[in-house]
Amino acid sequence: MELVDILTRDNIILNLKGTDQDAVIDELVGKLTENQLTNDPISFKEAIYKRENEISTAVGYGVAIPHAKSKSVSKPTIIMGRTLQGIDYGGQHTNLIFMIAAPENASNEHLSLLSKLSTFLMNETFRAKLLVATSMDEVIKTIQDQSVLSEPAETEKQDSGKYIVGITACMTGIAHTYMAAESLKEAAAKRGMKIKIQTNGANGPENRLTASDIQNADAIVVAHDVRVDTDVFKGKRFVDVPVKKAISHADQLIDQALAYDIRDPQSEHVSESHAEPEKKSGLNFYKHIMSGVSYMIPFVVVGGIFIAISFMFGIYAADPQSDQYNIFAEFFSQVGGEAAFALMVPILAGFIGYSIADKQGLAPAMIGGMVASIGGSGFLGGMFAGFVAGFSVLYIGRAFAKVPKAFQGLISVLLVPLLSTLIVGAFMFFVLNTPMSLLNIFLENWLTGLTGINAAILGALLAGMMASDMGGPINKTASAFGLAMFAANIFEPSAALMVGGMVPPIGIALATTFFKNRFTLQEAEAGKASYVLGASFITEGAIPFAAADPLRIIPANIVGAAIGGAACMALNISLQAPHGGIFVIPIASNHPFLYIGCILLGSIVTCLMIGFLKKPLSEQARKKGKEMDSVI
Repeated sequence: MELVDILTRDNIILNLKGTDQDAVIDELVGKLTENQLTNDPISFKEAIYKRENEISTAVGYGVAIPHAKSKSVSKPTIIMGRTLQGIDYGGQHTNLIFMIAAPENASNEHLSLLSKLSTFLMNETFRAKLLVATSMDEVIKTIQDQSVLSEPAETEKQDSGKYIVGITACMTGIAHTYMAAESLKEAAAKRGMKIKIQTNGANGPENRLTASDIQNADAIVVAHDVRVDTDVFKGKRFVDVPVKKAISHADQLIDQALAYDIRDPQSEHVSESHAEPEKKSGLNFYKHIMSGVSYMIPFVVVGGIFIAISFMFGIYAADPQSDQYNIFAEFFSQVGGEAAFALMVPILAGFIGYSIADKQGLAPAMIGGMVASIGGSGFLGGMFAGFVAGFSVLYIGRAFAKVPKAFQGLISVLLVPLLSTLIVGAFMFFVLNTPMSLLNIFLENWLTGLTGINAAILGALLAGMMASDMGGPINKTASAFGLAMFAANIFEPSAALMVGGMVPPIGIALATTFFKNRFTLQEAEAGKASYVLGASFITEGAIPFAAADPLRIIPANIVGAAIGGAACMALNISLQAPHGGIFVIPIASNHPFLYIGCILLGSIVTCLMIGFLKKPLSEQARKKGKEMDSVI
């Protein structure tokens, strides 16, 4: 049996209509029901949400894999959904959703096929081909081709002499377990390390570690969301993290595990707590801010697009007192401006508080965010409100931790939210709102007054930052600044930022077209996907190329993006939708054709720089997928 026997063309939705996680899950379960693969969609959906409530099945890379076992499922099945626009799924921007449905008595063969898909999705080119597929048959062919490419092959990497072992295990043992194992294996293979990972999947432990494996190991990594037996490690120190950490940060975990030097006899005599769990410090400010920003983005996108649509009827068409008045313009303006935009800052603050103190931090932080919005301190005030509320909840909870259990319910429901809201409300009202509102006014006046060379410099800086690490901290810092200005109704930075996100993949795609002899055949194939990814503002299309040749690709990306961003702001181009790429430019930009011209300008610069910096490959090197020593 092959993977395409359970992911058939009838189980593929190439254009999901849902715009949020709940709607997409409904759509995928609907397809499962339509194909008569479940006799009780309600109970299956409950199983899916039970899994989501334990930990989100968004795994990064624009992929989510909701999955569940249920008596209502007649046979193992995968339903695939795709949205080029992307949705927020578990706080992550997601384009590909694979819903795995397995009966409670699924056979080992079926479960192995389900897990195989998870390992395929770790491959950037495979994901890119799925994103640009134009038909269901093309999706099926992509899966079949990947099955052939994934056959075991001998590695030519020099053996480093290091041996890594580990265990991976997730809630259901179908998807994350195998993705984590695959990520660790790829990271080890790049370094020439031998590795053996025991996967505690739905079939039970596979590739089980032996006493000899553990004795000979130089490092141990355990990635799990369920309990695993770590007694087998016999006192050796090991890295202990959630499964998703291994999927996204395998290199970092291997470095950490190697640092324990378990070959040293002294390291074997450790305390009873052998594991080194991931630190969950409340002081992770970057993580908390990004959590708030990720939940805020859908409100920004909806608000911006709706306001842009209202302006299409006339600048004053939403005003009932104007001669231009149109009821539809008022509708879009009210929903976008008075509803979505009004919720931006409270949502930002609320989910910063949620990230710090879990659900108890949500209400006081949102209230603090609303006070910030009303008081004029805006985006910056909302961030402060989230932190003050979150840490207030933490410290108040700790102060009452020793209160008898009979009163704990009253404390958590009444006392903690009441006191924390009092603290954050007083802080915002009496201390922060006035200075922060003055700072906001200064920034708004400064940005509004930028023209010519000054505006061009800011545009170049923002777009260059956006292109520099493609989703990393520099990129996120630029995005946060753009969102702050967006919340203040200053839309030019948003235009520059989107240029910075679109130029790298489009520029690389152009380079693979016009300078084919600089790329391997596999890279040239992946370059085709980058056209669509770049046009859709999915910067991830550039990551495989940047990872393979960072010294040439990253500078070309930054320079091209900076030139496009500088031109964009110098021309006073604005964009009232910070996401969406080509899909929103016609309605959200004040000069759509000029704006597209700025994106193409930056992309052409990136393309020409890549063509100049990269040396031609021999035909043999192009086919083998490796550059010759003489051109490195």
